[in-house]
Amino acid sequence: MQLLDAGGPFESVLPGFAPREEQLQLAAAIEKTIDVGGTLVAEAGTGIGKTLSYLVPVLKGRERTVISTGTKTLQDQLYFRDLPMVKKALGSTLTTALLKGRANYLCLYRMEQARKDGRLPSRDSVSELEAIRQWVPLTEDGDLSISSVIAEDSELWPFVTSTTDNCLGSDCPDFEACFIARARREAQEADVVVVNHHLLFADMAIKHGGFGEVLPGASVFIVDEAHQAPETASQFFSSSLSVKQISDLCRDMLAEAGETSGGMAVVRDQVAHCRQVIKEFQLSCHDCLDDRGTWDEMLNRSEVRDALQALDVAVASLKPVLDSLQGASRGVDACIQRLAEIQSHFDHLDKPVPDTEVRWFERRGRGVSIHTTPLDISTLFSGFCEQLDAAWVFTSATLSVNGGFDHFNRALGLVDADTLNLDSPFDYESNALLWLPEDMPEPREPSFVPALLEQMIPVLEASRGRAFMLFTSHRALRQAAELLAGKIDHPMFVQGEMPRSMLLDAFRNSGDGILLGSASFWGGVDVMGEALSLVIIDKLPFAPPNDPVMVARSNQLRQHGGNPFMELFLPQAVITLKQGAGRLIRDVNDRGVLVICDRRIKTKGYGSVFLESLPPMQPTTDRNRVVEFFENETAGD
Repeated sequence: MQLLDAGGPFESVLPGFAPREEQLQLAAAIEKTIDVGGTLVAEAGTGIGKTLSYLVPVLKGRERTVISTGTKTLQDQLYFRDLPMVKKALGSTLTTALLKGRANYLCLYRMEQARKDGRLPSRDSVSELEAIRQWVPLTEDGDLSISSVIAEDSELWPFVTSTTDNCLGSDCPDFEACFIARARREAQEADVVVVNHHLLFADMAIKHGGFGEVLPGASVFIVDEAHQAPETASQFFSSSLSVKQISDLCRDMLAEAGETSGGMAVVRDQVAHCRQVIKEFQLSCHDCLDDRGTWDEMLNRSEVRDALQALDVAVASLKPVLDSLQGASRGVDACIQRLAEIQSHFDHLDKPVPDTEVRWFERRGRGVSIHTTPLDISTLFSGFCEQLDAAWVFTSATLSVNGGFDHFNRALGLVDADTLNLDSPFDYESNALLWLPEDMPEPREPSFVPALLEQMIPVLEASRGRAFMLFTSHRALRQAAELLAGKIDHPMFVQGEMPRSMLLDAFRNSGDGILLGSASFWGGVDVMGEALSLVIIDKLPFAPPNDPVMVARSNQLRQHGGNPFMELFLPQAVITLKQGAGRLIRDVNDRGVLVICDRRIKTKGYGSVFLESLPPMQPTTDRNRVVEFFENETAGD
């Protein structure tokens, strides 16, 4: 791959570019996979430059390609920054397109419906809606997610975007001007399409169900941040019934009936009744259920079971009134179709649970969802790949466990995949320290978080803040935030206080901040330079032992003679820990300390699997050595 070697085109377009042996190896392996087909699973350590490693063969090879990234942020970075730079360097004339899920694009029809209906969630929504209307003539793609006209956490989002449930498709009066339809047409015609995992696997699920496809047929699929792929695929091969779906249907029924002569009088009473039953179901779940649990746990509570049955009946009572308005408008007919799909979910829940799936519930605030998840997606996914007859490349900085790829390959059914494991070129031994504090309580003990902070406060002062504190639970995060408040002289940024992107920007701009985060901050967060020099991880990130999906998969593994801990819980925890550790060193000049406060990494036999999967940092159990590490950094300024 001479294009990435010395004297190649990137020396003139990419400041500081230098050939990297690992990058050349990865690019050559990807080029071979594109040329001959098959599947490549490649772990590329931080700093290798895997984006260039796949973009160069893709643009050179001229095969129609879909590139999938882990998040919308990475998707935008790839499409607006990396892809144009590589195209310029190579003089490529391939056409490209960016495609996101429909929830990112303004729906012109629903925007006008919200304006006419006038029942908006808050006063702020009124001004936001007006700002969006003024923005429409200025936007080419209608992508609200990269605009500044609506807040990331605004309650207006569902009023101005569509879902698969409420989209009118080609029957929409605004279809010719539809932003999502235009984006899909461009994607169908482009040589290279950049998507995210949610869209990629949502499309697979649609195809599996026998419906139309969102993504164009491609000869090559590049799945970046591939460690997220098994979990994301599992979500989209699942089905869900939520209170929100039913509430949204009730809201849209009223809006559509209001546009039909005499329609409101027909639907008003039944919708009001259904809404009341929804509230009673929410209340029963709030009083009786945990945040997550199994289907059996839900049915074993008679109050919840009876309220769910009443909701089923209330939803069914909407059918006659809606049917009486059939043909009155496109929106009414769409509501009839949505109601049929909701009823089919209820019908499925009435049937016995097959051995191939697990049913479970989830509560978030007033929201309640019932999920049906396949226990094993490997057959579904591998079958989909075979139908496409395309080359597949899965790459990430964290795919292997103790050097092997069995866990990842097994999850996706990748039987004959080629594998490649390339270590980071960064000098971890010189620039990074791994501190394993001694005398810590067991993680389950009530004294754990207070003891952790007692150990960490002197180190946080020595590092001058510039720290991530990553927690495995929101409860521990909140406890730490309360105990830490007022005890340090650095600004503290706590997950949940503001939207994630704003929190990160505020942390970066502070220069000496301490950010406390949980799951969403363990991966996909890039803070280069001195702004982040200390990463503290509270516990080894094992999945909760009562997670309904993991429990069901454990039972299935055990029935087939497997070891759930070694084959399921441990590999998943190792990959998650590697993600968290990967926040520390993001550039060749970065220095820092990784702290793992869980004593089990040294006292349990499986601890060696975690340690051997981490980059080769200098280990220590001495806090004084950590303080000296930061003092030497200051002395070198």
